[in-house]
Amino acid sequence: MKGFEYYAPETLDAAVEILARYGEGAYPVAGGTDLIPKMRYGHVAPQAVVNLKRIPGLNRITSLENGGLHVGALVTLTQLSREALVRERYPVVAHIAGKMASAQVRNLATVGGNLCNAAPSADLAPPLIALDAEALIVGPEGERRVPLEHFFTGPGATVLGPGELLTAVLLPPPQPHTRAMYIKHAHREALDIAIVGVAALVRLAPGTATCQGARIVLGAVAPTPIRAREAEALLEGAPLTEEHIAEAGRLAAQAARPIDDVRGSAWYRRKMVDVLTRRAIAGTRGEGGDLT
Repeated sequence: MKGFEYYAPETLDAAVEILARYGEGAYPVAGGTDLIPKMRYGHVAPQAVVNLKRIPGLNRITSLENGGLHVGALVTLTQLSREALVRERYPVVAHIAGKMASAQVRNLATVGGNLCNAAPSADLAPPLIALDAEALIVGPEGERRVPLEHFFTGPGATVLGPGELLTAVLLPPPQPHTRAMYIKHAHREALDIAIVGVAALVRLAPGTATCQGARIVLGAVAPTPIRAREAEALLEGAPLTEEHIAEAGRLAAQAARPIDDVRGSAWYRRKMVDVLTRRAIAGTRGEGGDLT
């Protein structure tokens, strides 16, 4: 492991200045569960490591005036899974955060780290995208917001420019008559990355089984998390019949762009997208699985 400069700024402005100064050679760190292994195995060689833990406010979850939530980038997975506001308003997020990795890793790993690592299999991304979350970014030019759907640009790549930091994830207010579910297929339920992940969010017309809005987001089957827009369009305005759910699964599988690797073939992943999409949509009706 090569030598590097270490910084522990106490303000966002100081952190941004350091990151901008070193450019691509600077790596922010919070929990370190992604960066430290990459450094150890020689996958990255930082010129500067910038510890963000001394910056106040980045590890907090707070209510927004509109009824949404501000989730700081340094909130750990354990915090996310246990926070009452998250469990009450966005149970799908709390549920998956509590299932990721091991208890030891969840105590260190952060929301910002999971998203900024930009792995196509990142478990938080699909449900957060389904919920229409936004990324709050701070950099040399000030503050900006980006829909999380557009935050990822490729494996390990995001829209963050030189000197920019993801400081929070902003969740909009929960919508009435809306339910969401995330299903992850892996060799083990925990301690393993997803072979396929599917998040489904459905908003029903009051007192009916007619879908007024839908989001279906796929993970681990494309270079970035992707929405199955044709499947969403099929469901919107239609009753959630078995036929419609089956067709949505088929369309979601067509939207997937998986690859062959040691964890599964492209053919298998596409088949699992079909199966998991149908299960996730059915789960929003309270049928089978673990409704969150």
